[in-house]
Amino acid sequence: MPDAAACAAMRASPSRYRSQGFKPDWTRYNDGMAGLVTLGTHALDSAALESKQEKLIGLLRGMGRVLVAYSGGTDSAYLAWAAKQALGDNAVAVTADSPSVPRSHMRDAAALTHDFGIRHEIIQTLEFENPEYAANNPDRCFYCKDELFRRMEELAARFPGQIIVYGVNTDDLGDYRPGQKAAKIHEVKAPLVEAGLSKAEIRELSRLAGLPTWDRPAAACLSSRIAYGTQVTVENILQVETAEEALKALGFRQFRVRYHSGEVVRVEIAREELSKALSIEMFDMISSSLKSLGFKYVTLDMQGYRQGSMNEVLPEADKAKVAHEV
Repeated sequence: MPDAAACAAMRASPSRYRSQGFKPDWTRYNDGMAGLVTLGTHALDSAALESKQEKLIGLLRGMGRVLVAYSGGTDSAYLAWAAKQALGDNAVAVTADSPSVPRSHMRDAAALTHDFGIRHEIIQTLEFENPEYAANNPDRCFYCKDELFRRMEELAARFPGQIIVYGVNTDDLGDYRPGQKAAKIHEVKAPLVEAGLSKAEIRELSRLAGLPTWDRPAAACLSSRIAYGTQVTVENILQVETAEEALKALGFRQFRVRYHSGEVVRVEIAREELSKALSIEMFDMISSSLKSLGFKYVTLDMQGYRQGSMNEVLPEADKAKVAHEV
């Protein structure tokens, strides 16, 4: 199990993600994930999928040159792949190197672009220097995406005529996502939405394309693990990252470590895996691993993992305000 020092050491310079020849173990996503990630309750229409993919590639081809905001997750990986099919080397995947991105995700992102021949740029973002981001209010994601798109606009000066695109899909439109407001301000395009693609459809098209990210679990940035109103710092982000690496080492696949204070942490584990956690022996292993990082109280959420659980405490008025602005 990695300790905090080991995780800190993993935060290598961007060039090392490529130069070390790292080959990710994609099986940690693919093996056993069928029960955790589904493609929906109904079979997807292959003709409709092909039509939507053709529409997406046509949209991208019409843009001429694109910079793809690429985190390495399912949506952005598929968008980067589609952009490569449409535009070849006129498509560039751009990954933000930030403390809020786990180092393992950075290495996976670099490996995928290498394997599929996609041009890849890694840029540093400085959202942690922005007090409005660090304050960790419900609109934190706006400041993160605003910083990302500003840095991508700077990068675009090196690639004349580039249009910035990102991987929001149709399922994301009804969720509480302040980052979409930043995309609107910076006039970032959302071709997956324009093509009418849902998350399930993107997963299936990714599988057909041979992308190992097709069934990768949802992976929001590490800052999303910090309770609203608790300041986000590089230190508590590293604490969360190390805690999640510890749970991964114990064999869990879909989970979150939710940071509620320097003393209290709440562990969410997918219901499909929850029974594995429900033994005295596992309680002790999880507790000792996380307490060794400085937490005094380690709790297990009986509802299990669910996406965006920190948003459950937000007043509906706050959610509606941001949705209206987007």
